[in-house]
Amino acid sequence: MKRGQPISRRGFTLIELTLAIMIGLATASMTLLLMNQQLAFLRIYKAQDFLVREAPLINSYVTKVLGSAEGYRLYTDIDSLKGGGNPVLTGAKVLVLRYRLPSGGIKAAVLSFEDPGDDFDRGLYYRLLPDSGNIGTPEWAITKEPVDVTFSIEQGILRMRLTGPNGETITYSGTEQ
Repeated sequence: MKRGQPISRRGFTLIELTLAIMIGLATASMTLLLMNQQLAFLRIYKAQDFLVREAPLINSYVTKVLGSAEGYRLYTDIDSLKGGGNPVLTGAKVLVLRYRLPSGGIKAAVLSFEDPGDDFDRGLYYRLLPDSGNIGTPEWAITKEPVDVTFSIEQGILRMRLTGPNGETITYSGTEQ
């Protein structure tokens, strides 16, 4: 090395390294903050999803099904209905609806909160009762989202209480035609 030539440095100074680490930490902390904020938003969205998306659909179906019913009976469960058990007023999982046909005859349908087995999951199901009286498998599921559905009659008013996946409770009320 000759005298008077500048010394070439390799690497970074301590100040440069400190600044790079500080910028990296600031970027990482902002990213973590944004991610936590997004996760909190998703938790809130998921908690309200049942109320916003599923509840209006359930309301629409139940209103149509109950709106044209002429009468109803409540049973504790589907086995009680199949076995000819006595109707109840509270704590029912099964609602039997009677409809008057234009010909003057009567048709019956069942709303039940159950796990019918086979390819079905626990949910609120609808089925028509055939004239033979045999109760078959559900025709369609109104919803599989609630963790509990109970029917009751309070002061002559039919109530259907749904408990959603996050503990939210919705109560539908109606009377006979």
